[in-house]
Amino acid sequence: MASEINVTETTLPAVDDQGNPPKTVLTRGDITRLGFRSALLQSGFNYERMQATGFASAQAPLLKKIYGKDKDALAASMTDNLEFINTNTNVAGFLMGLLISLEERRESRDLIKGLKVALFGPLAGIGDAIFWFTLLPIVAGVCASFASQGSILGPIIFFGVYLALFLLRVVWTHLGYSLGVKAIDKLRTSSVAISRAATILGVTVVGGLIASYVHLSVVAKVEVTAGHAVSIQEAFFDKVFPNLLPLGYTLLMYYLLRAKKVSPVTLILVTFILSVALSWLGVL
Repeated sequence: MASEINVTETTLPAVDDQGNPPKTVLTRGDITRLGFRSALLQSGFNYERMQATGFASAQAPLLKKIYGKDKDALAASMTDNLEFINTNTNVAGFLMGLLISLEERRESRDLIKGLKVALFGPLAGIGDAIFWFTLLPIVAGVCASFASQGSILGPIIFFGVYLALFLLRVVWTHLGYSLGVKAIDKLRTSSVAISRAATILGVTVVGGLIASYVHLSVVAKVEVTAGHAVSIQEAFFDKVFPNLLPLGYTLLMYYLLRAKKVSPVTLILVTFILSVALSWLGVL
């Protein structure tokens, strides 16, 4: 093990003989191609190392260009990139660009490995909060409303947004490469604020969607006088507490999921059975 460490240290110098950093060998085109190749992140997914195969495959052409004929350094880099990683697919290019800039500058393997382990988790949290839990659900909800009304704008808008997110991979990759190690401080100072803002926005939007997508109405009526019945839904829920039933049922499902750890499949089946039974009984 000691000999391997010595080889790594001598083959990955941070400066040359004159004390200058190594010359850059990567072009903007290389970084752009890396951004597109970041889409390969899930191409070799497995439950032992998650996205490691796709992560290493995306960077392989650039690593070969950086290390050239230095097979030992290339092998060490590829070995590190095949270690466990699980991050957000949309912002993976940012981490790849950051790490490839360190590889190009011949930083130590410990630094590169440490940054990869330290950053892929926070990036996953930020990326998931922004893209999967906020942006795409909002766009999907709006586009579904268009589509349900027969408007072709629904699928067109959704496809456009999804295509824009895909192309943004190139932007994140160039940003990570340009920032280099400076990105660490920027992520540390802004990650909490970004995650919190995205979470608040997501909760607000989901709360608004409850009234639009969850429908519960009581069809039962109360006979006040002979021959005159009053609708419970119209007289009470619509006028006094509009959308109270959808909100209440949604909060109940959330409570059972979060506090009681009830399976989502179980809740879906219970909801289906209750819908049929209460409808048949003339309640809902």
